[in-house]
Amino acid sequence: MNTLHEDYLPKILAARVYEVSQETRLHKAPKLSDRLGNRVLIKREDEQPVFSFKCRGAFNRIFRLTQEGSVSGVIAASAGNHAQGVALTAQSLGIPAIIVMPTPTPSIKVEAVRAMGAEIVLHGDDFDTALAHANHLVEQTGYSFIHPFDHPDTIAGQATIGVEISRQHPDKIDAVFIPVGGGGIASGVALYLKYLRPDIKIFGVEPVDAACMKRALEADERVVLDSVSLFADGVAVKQAGAETFRICRELLDDVILITVDEMSTAIKDIFNDTRTLAEPAGALGVAGLKKYVQTTGAKDQTLVAINTGANINFDRLRHIAERVEIGDSREALFGVRIPETPGSFLHFCNVLGRRSITEFNYRYSDSESAVVFAGVEVERGAEERAEIASTLEQAGFDVLDMTHNDTAKLHIRHMIGGHAKLPDEQVHRLRFPERPGALLDFLKGVGEQWNISMFHYRNHGAAYARVLIGIQVPDAHAVEFPDFISGLGFPAENESDNEAFDWFLR
Repeated sequence: MNTLHEDYLPKILAARVYEVSQETRLHKAPKLSDRLGNRVLIKREDEQPVFSFKCRGAFNRIFRLTQEGSVSGVIAASAGNHAQGVALTAQSLGIPAIIVMPTPTPSIKVEAVRAMGAEIVLHGDDFDTALAHANHLVEQTGYSFIHPFDHPDTIAGQATIGVEISRQHPDKIDAVFIPVGGGGIASGVALYLKYLRPDIKIFGVEPVDAACMKRALEADERVVLDSVSLFADGVAVKQAGAETFRICRELLDDVILITVDEMSTAIKDIFNDTRTLAEPAGALGVAGLKKYVQTTGAKDQTLVAINTGANINFDRLRHIAERVEIGDSREALFGVRIPETPGSFLHFCNVLGRRSITEFNYRYSDSESAVVFAGVEVERGAEERAEIASTLEQAGFDVLDMTHNDTAKLHIRHMIGGHAKLPDEQVHRLRFPERPGALLDFLKGVGEQWNISMFHYRNHGAAYARVLIGIQVPDAHAVEFPDFISGLGFPAENESDNEAFDWFLR
């Protein structure tokens, strides 16, 4: 037994957590297991009363304080999950609590903490700014500061997750994947599992743009990041804890870095197997597990990912859904330049064949060429993307692969448009069945009779695709065109007089 284990094992075995926490399930993930060729288990810390593991460490820390003497009140700085754990503990022990939260903290977390009777102070743009203000309030009030991760009692409380995993699955476990912010849960779980079953590999998982532990391990000292992304607000920490770094440096096998797209896809994976919505930080474990399998080729192993929380704002789901298919390498995004002539869209779709089109955006800009923003469903990732690009280029199109272009994904796709002074343009809003080849069939119906001046379509998983299309209809065809549209068999409405269209696109 090394010094770390000598120091911590008694604390872990004596940790008090179940007054406000519960033993959570080690959930089999059959869909993910089948896809990855490994046995995947998800530790469901989203099932806690505060929908996060943080109540474990918070209660153990505050309870130990009450055993040492009187506690007039507690103060915490947190982006949300630790705040809820402290607020719930303080409420259960009858102690006043002040929680300092960064201003961008999701409202679902702010309201949850307020509902538990804690006083909320919104301050700063990130955790570290909130932390500094919390320390200032400690000096003013004399309350005890409850650090979210960097204290032995907190670490010991989080370690009870490792105790449960070991008891719930006494058979062989090859690797465990743990989200890392400041390092509290990774430290605690690693301490217990590496003592009891040293053959288990323990991987921390961090966002690429909030990788304070990875950078610290590479430098062999704690570092302070200049900035961190708030997409995974639960792990948006600029510096790992001193104690957690000491433990992780000795016990973690590695730290895996994850992109926003990979986190988004992991949220979908967890939903498919559990019908619950993980928050981005909570899904890091599954994302890291998947990346481990992809990079190592692991097969027939037992892999455990800890879902650390489910405190997600519903309005963030739209952004997450946009990133899912790319994160799982199931969607490719291309910019394609085609001739601005009748039938060119049909030719473009014929070259793609019966592939499922996920997005198709275009607006007329000049009479020479048209630039299309197109999304295509793929199954073989980068290899298939390259094949599609090559096929399009051989057909004479200029092609730009934008699959990993964040600016294109976040902004450009929503900005394709502009004023086009086309006096013969008609605008129609229509629907056609959401199935492979439906777009191609539609364009075959349009044929080469009229020039398409605008096309806006995005697959949102509904039964019908909703499309806004602009078509140049000369006066000589004004009578026959309505009959043509109705004859296509797609429900359609003429939007040519829509004021919004006049303002922004005509």
